[in-house]
Amino acid sequence: MASLTGGAAQAGEAKRSTFGRTSDGKPVPAVTLTNSHGVSATVIAWGATLQSLRMPDRDGRVEDVILGYPDMTGYLRQPEYFGATVGRVANRIARGRFTLDGKVYQTPVNDGPNALHGGTRGFDKIVWDVVSVKSGATPSVTLRTVSRDGDQGYPGTLTVDATYSLDDNNALTIDYRATTDRPTVVNLSNHAYWNLSGEGSSAGAMNHILEIPAERYTPVDETLIPTGELRPVAGTVFDFRTPHQVGERVRDARDIQMVYGRGYDHNWVIGDRVTTDQHLMARVHDPLSGRGFELWSNQPGLQFYSGNFINGTVTGKAKRIYRGGDAIVLEPQLFPDTVNQPGFGSARLDPGQTYRNTMTYRLATGQTIQPQQR
Repeated sequence: MASLTGGAAQAGEAKRSTFGRTSDGKPVPAVTLTNSHGVSATVIAWGATLQSLRMPDRDGRVEDVILGYPDMTGYLRQPEYFGATVGRVANRIARGRFTLDGKVYQTPVNDGPNALHGGTRGFDKIVWDVVSVKSGATPSVTLRTVSRDGDQGYPGTLTVDATYSLDDNNALTIDYRATTDRPTVVNLSNHAYWNLSGEGSSAGAMNHILEIPAERYTPVDETLIPTGELRPVAGTVFDFRTPHQVGERVRDARDIQMVYGRGYDHNWVIGDRVTTDQHLMARVHDPLSGRGFELWSNQPGLQFYSGNFINGTVTGKAKRIYRGGDAIVLEPQLFPDTVNQPGFGSARLDPGQTYRNTMTYRLATGQTIQPQQR
């Protein structure tokens, strides 16, 4: 994948503004990070959300490539997790319940019988504090929230920092860190919806070419909770070890897993533990625009969601109605329902430890990966 960069590195800029106000009048700060290659990322304090990511195509045309709203009205009315930081526990918890040190904890159920992305008022639905804004070679913004003991049913007071940075090699990094004052569970991720043709493009994201270097995935039950099995991807619609168009197999109802998720809404097994260094999670390329990225993280799992539940009730930044298949989501994280499945590892965080999820989008343009036919 050809890089967008060229020439010596130059200083980037981090510019503050106000995005809007909450329903009770609280201002929502915004920070736009810009580098010298026409790439910019706007982060808003509501949900520590990536509200915009603008990057050029192969011909130099700059467009916003993630779904979202132009103002606070949409985020308050129908949030959809667009670009948001999700937690305390991203993804699903079966029945919203887990046990820690012999005590059962109940979190709000907000996705059928299960809890999703931290509950009814997760980290995506609060205003974070902006604690640091830096310009320079790698402009960045750090946001913080303190989730008190008992918030959404979770134990312990959790302090979370989310740092977004954009360097002159067009690497957008999101670094999540968290500490606690008593044992708790944590699994944070970012929920950006990507359409590399442009968020207002009618082409959608089903023509995007995807590669996921995973030998196994975690099949789910009809409520999208993993069964505990680590199933080989070989010979299935979940095999993205070689590149495939997302839309090629997204409606293949011969696999009951696709029926359960209305398409892809599953976790791929990239590794068996959180690592010190980052590793490749996915490659994505849009043949129409030439835009693409590699996603790297230190996490063992990658939740790939093909936008199946976008239902035409939302109008985005380009005044276009968003529909199913208009974007894809790639979330590095622990496996879904890890809090209830010891075979998946542990989501436990103890005092004195620091939780960390670092994900980097290496943005690029140029045709380098070709889809493979099934």
